[in-house]
Amino acid sequence: MAEELKTQQQFDAFAEEVATALGTHCRTAPLSEYRRGLARLIVDDEDRALRLCQPDARRPQRLQVFAGLPDEERVAAPSIQVSTISVAHVAREIKRRLYPLHAQAMEQAAQLTAYQQAEAHARRAVAAAVAAALPGARVEEERRRTRISWQHVPGPAGQHRPVQVDSLSVVVGTSGEWVQVDACGRPDLMIPMLTALTQVPRE
Repeated sequence: MAEELKTQQQFDAFAEEVATALGTHCRTAPLSEYRRGLARLIVDDEDRALRLCQPDARRPQRLQVFAGLPDEERVAAPSIQVSTISVAHVAREIKRRLYPLHAQAMEQAAQLTAYQQAEAHARRAVAAAVAAALPGARVEEERRRTRISWQHVPGPAGQHRPVQVDSLSVVVGTSGEWVQVDACGRPDLMIPMLTALTQVPRE
């Protein structure tokens, strides 16, 4: 019969026994950020952060166990549901079902990181070439894109007449595969600069 864990003290003691069953160097800690019910953190022998949670107090014999990832905004933490039949059962199910899911998720996260690093490298190369064609331009990194802004105010400082500002803005796409250009200003200045942008080399 599954054990019903109804208090935090009972839950902590059960988690401690699960940690011992998983490995000799496992340790537990509070999991205060979990708000839905009882919870406890287990850090196993390989520094995997396992979150033991009881998501429904009406079913105190059911647990949900998450295996934490370095960045869960990009890749969701894998989880399993398991019954509190026994400490040995929970530990066995974590090893049999959750650890393989965690390994897959870690591999997916590593691939995503490598892909995004390659994207950023390609984008930076294009952005650097664009900035080189626009002396004095300001370069700003945005979410997975780069903006290069250039501006020039013609005429002497302090003159009191309507002044047309020459400006050019370039947005470089995620991996440098496209650029978006907005230009406003005198044709004799804008046309040479736009021509120079068409000659920006690709890496």
